[in-house]
Amino acid sequence: MDRSSLLQLIQEQQLDPENTGFIGADTFTGLVHSHELPLDPAKLDMLVALAQSNEQGQVCYQELVDLVSATISSKRSSSFKRAIANGQRALPRDGLLDEPGLGVYKRFVRYVAYEILPREVDRHWYFYRHRSCPPPVFMASVTLAQIVVFLCYGARLNKWVLQTYHPEYMRSPLVYHPSHRARAWRFLTYMFMHVGLEQLGFNALLQLMIGVPLEMVHGLLRISLLYLAGVLAGSLTVSITDMRAPVVGGSGGVYALCSAHLANVVMNWAGMRCPYKLLRMVLALVCMSSEVGRAVWLRFSPPLPASGPQPSFMAHLAGAVVGVSMGLTILRSYEERLRDQCGWWVVLLAYGTFLLFAIFWNIFAYDLLGAHIPPPP
Repeated sequence: MDRSSLLQLIQEQQLDPENTGFIGADTFTGLVHSHELPLDPAKLDMLVALAQSNEQGQVCYQELVDLVSATISSKRSSSFKRAIANGQRALPRDGLLDEPGLGVYKRFVRYVAYEILPREVDRHWYFYRHRSCPPPVFMASVTLAQIVVFLCYGARLNKWVLQTYHPEYMRSPLVYHPSHRARAWRFLTYMFMHVGLEQLGFNALLQLMIGVPLEMVHGLLRISLLYLAGVLAGSLTVSITDMRAPVVGGSGGVYALCSAHLANVVMNWAGMRCPYKLLRMVLALVCMSSEVGRAVWLRFSPPLPASGPQPSFMAHLAGAVVGVSMGLTILRSYEERLRDQCGWWVVLLAYGTFLLFAIFWNIFAYDLLGAHIPPPP
């Protein structure tokens, strides 16, 4: 049953004979059961909670129609968000923390809900509709591929720390090097290469601790888009701001995920229920700042003589910018259609403009500016 059909049914059955624009909670519940609307119990609880949220036990039926049509679809429309946020919307259930008899996996799902989502209604929605299939394969696959590539090059070069100092390392077809800008795949594949065990460990840990829960909540498409957008922005930013430097490591994507999540936590500080959130926020910022500082040190004060410039640190900063802009828009739009939001199109326009500028820069600027880039390895 679509939105127009449900609205017509309310009018035909004279559920609102005085044309007040409101119907009672009992009336709405009976309508749902008598016409077998395809709503699971968790969604029905949310809708009835809206009807019970005022003293008369009534709610505007136009609002309920919008909500029913939104819950029947795979994504919630903006009307759902407005209705939930409009007034005191208390769910009739107890909090998820009081849910008894949960297995190990459902407890993990509950943990993810409280780690990622700032509102109880969203946590209920996610907890009761979550399915284990498909699993969060993107972040796990990227992390596994990075580990395999690192082990292969470590065994081949017999070097596990500061691999970029080995003359064979920069000859990899995966590394972004300014001399090989025409090989466009390198603007993405550099994320599989890492300076050493320390950088790989830091990135892999954050990808699994933050990326996997984000993918479980927001889905593969959105999180993969955010991660790859950060990776691509990282290499393109280096090609503009640090024209002689190569790039390795997945830090652009990692910082996009981390900065988006941290910004979302700050903006929804009162609603976030994750334990020790202030301490964890401070530790995350200290670790991320330390990694950037280390990258700056390796770029400008390398501890060993090298045949060319060491990898740039600008990918970290570009990833953070992508996270605060595009990532925050995605994370604040849980179960809502991005295409219905004006802010999403503004972010896409800004990112597309940056891509076009970076492409023209890489085609023309190096020759026009007479940039002295190191010879190809």
